[in-house]
Amino acid sequence: MDNIVLDLNDYDFSDYSILFAENDRILQKINKYYDVNLYFKDGILYTDNHEKNVLIKKALENIIKTAHENGEVNDNDLSAILSNNFYKEFICNGLAGKKYYLRTYGQKKLYESFQKKVVTFVCGPAGTGKTFLAVVFAYNMLKKAEIKKIIITRPVVESGESLGFLPGDLQEKVDPYLRPIYDSFESLVGMETTTKMIEKGIIEIAPLAYMRGRTLNDACVILDEAQNTTEMQIKMFLTRLGFNSKMIITGDITQIDLPPHKKSGLIQAMKVVKNIEEVGIIEMGSKDVVRHPVVQKIIDAYKKQ
Repeated sequence: MDNIVLDLNDYDFSDYSILFAENDRILQKINKYYDVNLYFKDGILYTDNHEKNVLIKKALENIIKTAHENGEVNDNDLSAILSNNFYKEFICNGLAGKKYYLRTYGQKKLYESFQKKVVTFVCGPAGTGKTFLAVVFAYNMLKKAEIKKIIITRPVVESGESLGFLPGDLQEKVDPYLRPIYDSFESLVGMETTTKMIEKGIIEIAPLAYMRGRTLNDACVILDEAQNTTEMQIKMFLTRLGFNSKMIITGDITQIDLPPHKKSGLIQAMKVVKNIEEVGIIEMGSKDVVRHPVVQKIIDAYKKQ
């Protein structure tokens, strides 16, 4: 039985162009995703599967709304809308007026944990925004004068090359490991401002070994790539927490680069601290990926192995 999904007679002509642009790109993706056949007659969209009408109508309404707000519907937004994981909340202005938003319900849950918990562990695949959202949250705290500095660290895990044989001084040797952190700040405030903040000590980006023996007060402290910490390293890091500080620990347990005989400290730590009220543990999945839609498919394909 054919059923009405959306009566476009109630919409503006511009909404037609959104749905039927690029040889019906959006409608074709909806057909494929929901395994239905959408067709248009007398200003009305019909489907041959009435059981999915509500889902498809909600998706179409969100597509039109997103196009009005953004001027387009990119593949990332379309994937999130179709998977019923689309969410949009402004969190920060970036360089050249670029606006950044929470894009999925998983990201919303993560950001809320940053706000409510003292320590947040977030584990998930590449492209889910773990590191960038942590940097944005820390930067927002800094702008509000809730903290005095941002400290970001990563374990330096060698992959085929020894640091001793790489050219340059220690900072030059570890910078490639920390490049994603610099990229995040530079997209928010630019290279010049990032450099000045580092020179003034407002932003500190350093290898994990530099955290030993310190007490980190009045700071947002981010440990990135935590899946490559040992059990002793992550314990050392967690016990650096000082007053008026927050800690964020990010990682992806499917990409552990430690030698086979060493266990990931991230996996152990999440088990040890899971019942502490002030600690949040967030797991993100392929549906939270906000990179190219193919990344989602690659992650799901590896899960099936």
